[in-house]
Amino acid sequence: MRSSAASRIQTVLAGLVTVAVVAVIAVVVLFSPRGSAPECRTWTAEQRENAATIIRAGQDLGLSERDQTIAVMTAMGESSLRNLDYGDWETSGVRNPDGSPTTSVGLFQQQDEWGPREARMDPYTAATMFYRAMLDEVPEPERLAMEPTLVAHRTQINAQPDHYAPYWPAAEALVAEIAGGERVSEGTDAAGSGGC
Repeated sequence: MRSSAASRIQTVLAGLVTVAVVAVIAVVVLFSPRGSAPECRTWTAEQRENAATIIRAGQDLGLSERDQTIAVMTAMGESSLRNLDYGDWETSGVRNPDGSPTTSVGLFQQQDEWGPREARMDPYTAATMFYRAMLDEVPEPERLAMEPTLVAHRTQINAQPDHYAPYWPAAEALVAEIAGGERVSEGTDAAGSGGC
């Protein structure tokens, strides 16, 4: 008799523990950030230096921190803030709507119509070209009212208008960190959290 009562108590306790564990997991899942979370990552020194260059180009043009953040978000979405000397054609055979191979390179994966390859491979010049196109394509009053991903889409003409949206929190965090005076040091591996 005694072992049967003890066994029932153990079963009830095990059930309660299981319910408690499931409840804790449910709370963690419900209140955790969603998606692949590009906003929660560590940026290398090279990536941070590229972001700082994009910010500096925007500052030199007198653009707002929001505009600078849109540019950093776009480069995150295009190249993960890496100055790539190749693009979609080389990695996955992507073609332009007219059937020609893409010619994308650099931080913003800009094609030939953006300018000479050397200019697109220079982070400061590529950022300046992006900002000038953004100013032409999305004038100030309209730009302020638009979602950042749509501003980037109108400037870059990406196939997916919402492509850049997941990068916005990471861009905000990185721009705030860099604008806050954190020094970008060459040759360091772990240069910041990007919002983690």
